[in-house]
Amino acid sequence: MTGMEAISGNFLLITFFMYLLATICFTVSVTGRKWRDQQGEMTGNRWGPFGFIVTIIGFIFALGYFVTRWIASGHAPVSNMFEYTTFLGIALSLAFIILYAIYKTNVLGMFTMPIVMLIIAFASVFPSEVEPLIPALQSNWLKIHVTTTALGQGILSIGFAAGLIYLVRTLDFTKRDKKVFWLEFIMYSLISIIGFVFVRYIFSMFQYQAEFKYVNETGNEAEMTYNLPPLLGPNEGEILTSGAMEPLISMPAWLRSDDANAVIWSLGAGLILYLLLRLLFRKPVGGKIQPLLKGINPDTVDEVSYRAIAIGFPVFALGGLIFAMIWAQIAWTRFWGWDPKEVWALITFLFYAAYLHLRLSQGWHGERSAWLCVIGFVIIMFNLIFVNLVIAGLHSYA
Repeated sequence: MTGMEAISGNFLLITFFMYLLATICFTVSVTGRKWRDQQGEMTGNRWGPFGFIVTIIGFIFALGYFVTRWIASGHAPVSNMFEYTTFLGIALSLAFIILYAIYKTNVLGMFTMPIVMLIIAFASVFPSEVEPLIPALQSNWLKIHVTTTALGQGILSIGFAAGLIYLVRTLDFTKRDKKVFWLEFIMYSLISIIGFVFVRYIFSMFQYQAEFKYVNETGNEAEMTYNLPPLLGPNEGEILTSGAMEPLISMPAWLRSDDANAVIWSLGAGLILYLLLRLLFRKPVGGKIQPLLKGINPDTVDEVSYRAIAIGFPVFALGGLIFAMIWAQIAWTRFWGWDPKEVWALITFLFYAAYLHLRLSQGWHGERSAWLCVIGFVIIMFNLIFVNLVIAGLHSYA
């Protein structure tokens, strides 16, 4: 590891802890005691503005990480899963800073900053060593296309945070209906990411690895390394590591079995953590959070979600479709090829276009709008995690 690479890692670590401190500040601002102003009226405490200042400081250190890693690598640090996911978290924090400056909504920080931390923690489980760019990525369009796409997704993700706040604030958790079920499923999905990070770090502490020889999607023999015990094995796989467990199921060649195996582990770990929380709280996770949001105006967070998507949609369209098609034409001599990544970028674009149409033309405000915000974030995460990691395609180098 070079000196500049080590500095960038330290900057990112400081960023993470600054965001953790900001999370604490915003949580105290929502749940803590209020104070009276000179007119004797109850107002919010001062923890929210302090949390905002800490978030800005964290973002400055995040910029330090980005610049020093760029210097260390010689290219924009968005070329692999570690770098892209980290930049997505940073982009989300930037979007939050902009929207908080407009709306001064502390509860948005209480929900957004943990998501930022979760995304950065998720990024940290991927190899973080600086490596030279493969030929397919040696283009100025890397920084143009990928950074714009991540920035757009970060702004759109603010819509998810605001939509989630709206649903937790307004749903009746005393009723066991479909709405509560699906909201709890979203909570479980977020907890599963925590479970994945937790499991991955446990096995990395023991330096677990299992080597496989298998037949890839081109019909050639190749080798693959598992960092978690193989519940799912590669196509026609033969285990090379002595003492490692045999896979329970063999996956087809078109599916990246090591990453699909990690997804299964994260879902299992998330289920265990979620059930433990349910036993601890004796109520739905959302129902436990809801009393903290009694003073929140649902109309305000509904407006924040719409503004975030109205800003993020054109940015994502520019980076995820227009710039992507220009680069595809240059690199592959065709602007569109129905690669899985391209297809899901189009699905994301069409979904948010439909959201804006329903919001502006059909009057979909409030709860229906909040559900669309949540679904949109699910599509973004599916594209980031499942499409990037599990489905083999032209973007598998990520």
